[in-house]
Amino acid sequence: MRGITLRIGELASQAGVSVRALRYYEEQGLLTAERSASGQRVYPDNAVEQVKLIQNLYAAGLASRAIEPIMPCVRTGEVTPELLDRLMAERARIEERIGGLVETRDKLDAIILVVAESLHEGRPCPRD
Repeated sequence: MRGITLRIGELASQAGVSVRALRYYEEQGLLTAERSASGQRVYPDNAVEQVKLIQNLYAAGLASRAIEPIMPCVRTGEVTPELLDRLMAERARIEERIGGLVETRDKLDAIILVVAESLHEGRPCPRD
């Protein structure tokens, strides 16, 4: 592995995650490390970006099993028609989730308006 510059603690610090999280990512096949002569994990320069991508994908609701097939593309540029299909399906799922979140936000905005008006006018909030 060329460009190896980060040990596990350094990567954890730079990526803003715990060492335990990095070990978990390795167990799940999301992150790869090599071992130094003394047995320490060492990571390439781009591992910080990989970890941040993993965190973003988790935040978007993807499970490890959905992220794992994406990572070879990130690491090596390896692509397959199946990967494209998977990525498009995940995007559609996220888009649907965004639509639901926007709908929920709009309903919450309406409730906030009613509560704010009730407080301003000194009356109780309507019950339905």
